[in-house]
Amino acid sequence: MTTTIRSFKTGVFSFLIVLLFMPLGHAMMVFNEQVFPNYKFIGASVLGFSGLFLLLLGIRKNKKPLTSTLLGLIGGMLIWTGWVEFSFVWIAEKLEVAPLIENGEIATKPEYLVMMSSAGLLSTILILYFFKQSSCTFFNWFQRLGKMNLKKVKAEDKYWAGITFIETIVLLWTFYIVLLLVYDKEIAGDRHPLTNFVGFGSLFWSVYLFLNLIKIQKFDYAIRYAIPTVIIFWNFIEITGRWELFKEIWVHPLEHWIENSIILGSLIAFIVYYVVTNNQRTAQRKSHLEKKRENKKTANV
Repeated sequence: MTTTIRSFKTGVFSFLIVLLFMPLGHAMMVFNEQVFPNYKFIGASVLGFSGLFLLLLGIRKNKKPLTSTLLGLIGGMLIWTGWVEFSFVWIAEKLEVAPLIENGEIATKPEYLVMMSSAGLLSTILILYFFKQSSCTFFNWFQRLGKMNLKKVKAEDKYWAGITFIETIVLLWTFYIVLLLVYDKEIAGDRHPLTNFVGFGSLFWSVYLFLNLIKIQKFDYAIRYAIPTVIIFWNFIEITGRWELFKEIWVHPLEHWIENSIILGSLIAFIVYYVVTNNQRTAQRKSHLEKKRENKKTANV
């Protein structure tokens, strides 16, 4: 298999794995609310602690970058859904925040109206990234513009699960806030040209990132690069869903349990295939290195 085809397969599978997590995250939240309405905060706590456990496990598995990266991704999704999103649900219910109603239907749930208040806190987190070493091309561009020569962290000193975890959380948070701000009619509105710009701009941006993604050969790096690629692409999905161009089946997990089960099954299958293929490649590399050492010893003799 040529290097180009191998990197293309790696990029596509990475994109699909992260992409399938997005609807499942939504479905998991709605499922918890609908199936356990009186115990949803207990369920949310369990989700969050499960994510924390996987994150800690990923840190312990740091010598296996792909395993560590996947555990960081899953941990980030679980903690975002369980602890972050449901914390806004709790405050919205506590303060009796009313949902935004448009044309007799709920356009924005109370918890997302509350989430908008975290925009200032998010901005301070993002400022931090401008002054720390990062592999993100977005922040690197500003660092080069500001002529900041930041010392790079060696690969062996990085915790892949932690990097993937915080990347997932911050990206989800950032683009939730972006969408909520443009949906606000006092700022723009869901049919405003600015919202169109965010939607289609995200689509084109994600295509550019995807073209870079399919050039990556390392499985763990491809997953980490796929996270921003997918989350930015998901902005386009969210906005077109807001325009009611299609039905968001992940928002109705009980009604569309078959479709959501297929998504979950596909995700598990992709991950298993991905891990098995990575192990095969690793074994092939080790075998190739051992043969080179043996040939070198034979030549020396």
